[in-house]
Amino acid sequence: MKMLLSGTWQGSSNGREEEVRSPFDNHVIDVVPVATVQDAQAALDRAEIGAKIQRNLPGHVRSDILLRAAALADERAEDIARTISAETGKPISEARGEAGRAGSIIRLAAYEGTQLYGDTLPLDANPGTGFEKIGFTLRQPCGIVVAITPFNYPALLVLHKIAPALAAGNSVVLKPARSTPLTALKLAECFVDAGLAPEALSVVTGRGGDLGDVLVSDPRVRKVSFTGSTATGTRIASIAGVKKLSLELGASCPVIILPDADIELAAAAVAAGGFINAGQVCISVQRVLVDRKIEADFLDALVPKVQAIEVGDPAKDSTRLGSLISAAEAERVEGSIAAARDGGARVLTGGERAGAVLQPSVVAGVDPSSPFSREELFGPAVAVSAAADLESALALANDNPYGLGAGIFTSDIAGAVRAMRQLDAGNVHINWTPLWRADLMPYGGLKGSGIGKEGIRSAVHEMTEEKTVVLHGRPW
Repeated sequence: MKMLLSGTWQGSSNGREEEVRSPFDNHVIDVVPVATVQDAQAALDRAEIGAKIQRNLPGHVRSDILLRAAALADERAEDIARTISAETGKPISEARGEAGRAGSIIRLAAYEGTQLYGDTLPLDANPGTGFEKIGFTLRQPCGIVVAITPFNYPALLVLHKIAPALAAGNSVVLKPARSTPLTALKLAECFVDAGLAPEALSVVTGRGGDLGDVLVSDPRVRKVSFTGSTATGTRIASIAGVKKLSLELGASCPVIILPDADIELAAAAVAAGGFINAGQVCISVQRVLVDRKIEADFLDALVPKVQAIEVGDPAKDSTRLGSLISAAEAERVEGSIAAARDGGARVLTGGERAGAVLQPSVVAGVDPSSPFSREELFGPAVAVSAAADLESALALANDNPYGLGAGIFTSDIAGAVRAMRQLDAGNVHINWTPLWRADLMPYGGLKGSGIGKEGIRSAVHEMTEEKTVVLHGRPW
C-alpha cells in the first residue's frame, strides 16, 4: 500500500519502503513507504489548505461525507477485520468486533460534529453592564490536528481521533503505529472514497522517531491527539509548544474484590478483562486486589477460566488469544513474570512462550510495591495481591503513578459509593472491570495516565476552540 498525502496515494520522497509482517508467523502482509521529514512537512503544508476548506463547510455537508464513509466502512468490515488480525496477531473474532464498530464510530462523530452549541452570557450580572450588550460563545475548528495512534486497536483508536477531528471541521495528519499502518490506510480510503476534500486528510507511515517531533512541534498545528506510552507523551508535551493536547498514556488498572462480591462474576470478568487482545490494552486488568478472606476462593474460580482460554492461530474462529505484537514484547512480558516469580510470587498458570505467543498467566502473592504490580505490563498476565479490607484495597489501588481505569466488585452500595469517590481513576466501574468502553462516553485518565478526554462527544469538543462574542448596542 501507498501512504496518503492530500488525496494522493504515493510512496516516500526517497523511495524507501518497509515490510509489514504478521507477529504470529512473521509472513509479509504488505509493504508500505517510510515517510521522510520532507513528506511530513508536505502533509502539513497541504493540511493548511485542508483546514480552510473544512472550516468553510457547513456541518450538514461534513456530516454527509462522514455518513458515506461510515457506510463504506460497514461494507469493507470483513477486509478491515482480516487486516487487523494479520498485522496485530489478535484473534479474528476480536478483529471482527473492532472492525464492526468502525461505521458506528464515524456515524457518532458525524452527528456530534453538527451539535456545536454555544452559550449565552449574562453580561448584565456584572455591575456597570446593563441590557445594551449581548454576549455569547461560538465554537470553531482548531485547524490542523495531528493524530498519533498505537498498534493495539489500529481501527478504533484511529477513528476516535480522525472522525471527531473531521466532523468538527479540522484537517488531519495521521501517523499510525509503525507495526500496524495497513488498517489506518484502509480506513483513510473510506474517507477519500466518500468525497472528503483531498487536503483534509493525510496518513504518513514510517518511524515515529523521525516524524513525530516534526509533526507535533510545528506551530501551524493547533491540536495534538496522542495515544501511547507515558514516556512518549511526556516528550510530546515538552516540545509541542502552545497548542491543545490530548494524551492518553500508560496504566496499571486495579480491580478490587470484596468479601460480599459475586466471586463467579468477578472471576469471569477478570478472565476476560485481563486477556482480551493478549492484555495489550491500556484498560486491561493488571492488578487484582482481593480481600484475603476470599482470596483462595477467588483464585479457585479464576485459574480454570484462564486455563480454558484457547491460544493459537489468530485466523481460527475459536482462538481467543493470539500473539503479542512482536516476539520482543512477548519476551519482555515473559521476563516480567519470571522476575515476579523470583521475587516470591506464585505463577499459578501460564507464562510459557513460543515466539510472540505467550500463555495467559495468573500470578498470585504479588508484592503490591513490586515492578510487576506498579509498572504497565501490557501483556496477558494478572497480578493478584491480598488486601485486609476496603480501606487498604483503596490505598493500594491509588498507590500507583497511573490512574486510567479501575473496577470494584461488591454488593454493598455504600462500599461502591465510597470507591467511586475515592479511586483516583478517570473511569471507575462497579461490578465490572475497567476493560469496558462505550464510544460516546468521556474516556481519559488521571495522574500519569494523561490529560484530556476522548470519546466521540468529548473529542469533538476538544477538537474545537471557544471564543466569546459581545454585541455592543451602545458604546457606554
